[in-house]
Amino acid sequence: MIRSSNPALSDKTFQGVNRYVGQAAMTLSGTVNKTMILTALLIFSAAFTWHKCLENPAAYGGFMMLGLIGGLIAALVTVFKKEWAGVTAPAYAVLEGLAMGALSVMFEQRYPGIVFQALVGTMGTLFALLMAYRSGLIKATENFKLGVAAATGGIFFLYLFSMILGFFGVPMNFLHDSSPLSIGLSVVIIIVAALNLVMDFDFIEHGAERGLPKYMEWYGAFGLLVTLVWLYIEFLRLLAKLQSRR
Repeated sequence: MIRSSNPALSDKTFQGVNRYVGQAAMTLSGTVNKTMILTALLIFSAAFTWHKCLENPAAYGGFMMLGLIGGLIAALVTVFKKEWAGVTAPAYAVLEGLAMGALSVMFEQRYPGIVFQALVGTMGTLFALLMAYRSGLIKATENFKLGVAAATGGIFFLYLFSMILGFFGVPMNFLHDSSPLSIGLSVVIIIVAALNLVMDFDFIEHGAERGLPKYMEWYGAFGLLVTLVWLYIEFLRLLAKLQSRR
C-alpha cells in the first residue's frame, strides 16, 4: 500500500484512477517536467507580486488574500478532480505564487536577505533529499511512512490548535517567538517537511510504475509543489527567528 502524509498524495489518491487502453501513461520524466513548469509559474507569479508590493505596499493584503483563498480552492478542486489537474495545478501554482510573493516581501523588508536564504535552503533540501532517495540512502519503508505521517499530522493539529486559540486571544508564543524552544521546534518541523519530500518521490515513482493516466503527472507535480511551498515557509519562519535574536 502506498501511503503519504502529503494530503494531496495520500494512500487513497490512486484509488479509482485507471488508464484506458491506448491512453498515454504517467512517467517519472513527465512528472519532473510538470514540476518544473509549476515551479516556474509560481516563481513568475511571486515575482510579479513582489514588484507590485514594493511599488504599492497597500497591495500586500489583497494579493495575500487572493492567493491564499484562490490557491486553497484550486488545491481542493485538484484533489477531488484529479483529471482536471492539467488546468487546476497550474492555477494553484499561479495563485499560490501571489501569496508567496506578498509573504516574501513582508519578510524581506524586515529581514533583508532572508528570501534568498530561504530559497537556497528549500532548493538545497530538495536536491539533497532527491539524491539521497535515488541513491537508496533513504528508503520510504512502511515504518518510515507511518512515522512521517504521524509527525506531519501532529504539526497540522498544533498549528490548527494555535489558530483556534488565537481567535480567543490566547497566543501560543512558543510557536512564534525567538526562544530556543521555538527555534528548536522550527528545526523539527523543517526536518518533517523535508522527509515529506521523500514520501512524495516514492509516491510518484510508484504511480509511474503502475502506469497511471498521463494527467497524473500534473497531479504528482502538484503534490510535490505543495510540500515545497510548506518547506519554504518554514525556512522563512526559522530564519526570521534566528535573525531576530541578533
